[in-house]
Amino acid sequence: MAFEYLTNTPLEKAREDYIKLLLEKGFAPRTETIPVCQACGRITAKPVYAHICAPHYAASAMDGVAVRARDTFGATETTPVKLKPEQFIELDTGDPIPQGRDAVIMVEDIVREPDASISIHAPAAPWQHIRQIGEDICAGEMILGERMELSPAAIGAMLAGGVLELEVIKKPLVGIIPTGDEMIPPCADPKSGDILEFNSSIFSAMLDKWGAESRVYPIVPDRFQDIRRALAKAGEECDMVILNAGSSAGREDYSAAVIAELGQVLYHGVAIKPGKPAILGCLGAKPVLGVPGYPVSGIIVIEQLLRPLIDCWFHRSPAQKKTVSATLTRPVVSSLKYQEFVRVRMGYVGDRLMASPLSRGSGVVSSFMKADGILTVPQGSEGYEAGEQVEVELLSREERLKNTLMVIGSHDPLLDELANMMHLEDPRFYMSSSHVGSMGGIMAIRRGEAHAAGCHLLDTDTGEYNLSFIRKYFPKGGVRLLRCVGRLQGLMLQKGNPLNILEFKDIAGDGVRYVNRQKGSGTRILADYLCKKEGIDPAKVYGYEREELTHTSVAAQIACGSADAGMGIYSAAKLYGLDFLPVCTEEYDLLIPDHAWDSPMLRQLVATLKSAAFREKIESMGGYTLDRPGEIIDLEY
Repeated sequence: MAFEYLTNTPLEKAREDYIKLLLEKGFAPRTETIPVCQACGRITAKPVYAHICAPHYAASAMDGVAVRARDTFGATETTPVKLKPEQFIELDTGDPIPQGRDAVIMVEDIVREPDASISIHAPAAPWQHIRQIGEDICAGEMILGERMELSPAAIGAMLAGGVLELEVIKKPLVGIIPTGDEMIPPCADPKSGDILEFNSSIFSAMLDKWGAESRVYPIVPDRFQDIRRALAKAGEECDMVILNAGSSAGREDYSAAVIAELGQVLYHGVAIKPGKPAILGCLGAKPVLGVPGYPVSGIIVIEQLLRPLIDCWFHRSPAQKKTVSATLTRPVVSSLKYQEFVRVRMGYVGDRLMASPLSRGSGVVSSFMKADGILTVPQGSEGYEAGEQVEVELLSREERLKNTLMVIGSHDPLLDELANMMHLEDPRFYMSSSHVGSMGGIMAIRRGEAHAAGCHLLDTDTGEYNLSFIRKYFPKGGVRLLRCVGRLQGLMLQKGNPLNILEFKDIAGDGVRYVNRQKGSGTRILADYLCKKEGIDPAKVYGYEREELTHTSVAAQIACGSADAGMGIYSAAKLYGLDFLPVCTEEYDLLIPDHAWDSPMLRQLVATLKSAAFREKIESMGGYTLDRPGEIIDLEY
């Protein structure tokens, strides 16, 4: 695009063209590896996966005694079971569960006898009052996705998962070069003609707030070669550069010429007021922004043109502008040539919100300090009359939760990958998934608590997945079923299959410890169906009532040796290096209420499901088949 001196390019076009040019030249963030304990507030450079389970050992959840559950069977109020000292081990909350013990009885539920034995009046269920390995986090699970901000809780989760260091986006270093013969550092007694150089302090504070670092260079005189040397130095040392003052048409305004000689000038002049002399340039892929000397002009230019570059660096969505309707107390007259930003103070008079324009001078920095909002007058408008209702931008951000897709239902690791891909493809959007089982997800959709629910419910009469349940619980429609994946379900077994489990009915064999999914989950319904089909009494399966909420947590119990078998999906078995006995390929789909269907978040979800990147990632995980993901399934009412 040709450079024209003092162009009058509309703001939106200038911003879009500038970002496009920089990206074409290779504008991209750098990364660094830092200790997790120093990472609060930083942005992840790649997904973070747990190295170990949390807890990493089976721990007592109560003060009491560790026992073998089978030793307590038959205890009742009228026929208590007496345990000898060698049959129980005293322990406190958090203590490891001793080898050979698989249940904890709370201290308040035991009666101590004179001979050092104890009596109990109720049987202990296998694994009661025990915090299982991986109850909080399972090794290999994604703790946090790519380009996500690290909260204090996330730091705790990563440390609990054995992650001590991680790769984060390095904060961009922005060089600030103040120029001008009349500029002096701030002081308490300036002489006549001295101009205090405080713009760099304002810009540094803004940059710090946006997550960037700044380096303020010494004030440079208004001489071409001096400015050239300063800009060349800053261009080598920094990721972005602000060249302050010298951007207008004055006789000693060398900024545009210096930028053009060392790099490229895209635009000199943007159709905004204040801030119209701004220069949009670059040294290779490094942005160089020429900023007017007046502080209000500089603030507007930095906010409108540099902040989007920092957002792009961190791959985060632009700050959401919250607006309110207010009544102007005085007229605002504007030129047709510019988009104008007017600072206003606001307050309620009765039940009406009033907006009073502040001084519009480019040098009146205090107006920004006092402003409650910004009134934008579009280019081509002559302004507003007193008493007119106008939309005013509040100086605050929108809540992230307004752009979070809530998914409740059946667990699958692909949901974490899907969430990560959605956010990468559109940084406005996030996805939160809760694992309550397929039936729990259907109920959440009925109650209006979720945007989507993962489900894989088998109709044991017809062999169909999901359809009959949706017709039953949504007889009048109002929902859509979105095709997701086929996935391989089966028995996850200890590596090497030491118990020689060759078919599902072998889970009832002597010495086999089973671990199950929670009631209402599709995997549990499948296991119950297989028990019925094979004539297995679940009560005879040791540990059948031992429940975990995710496939990976079931796999973690088997991998650590606290169970021998459990139903789950192949990708979870693969993650933990377990043996796998296939049982069936099931349909895992997403149930969507009609009211959420046309939202931008859902459109992005569908686009991600249909993407080549999703297919590549899911196929690499193993155990999945993809047949037109993102397509709507006919519910056949």
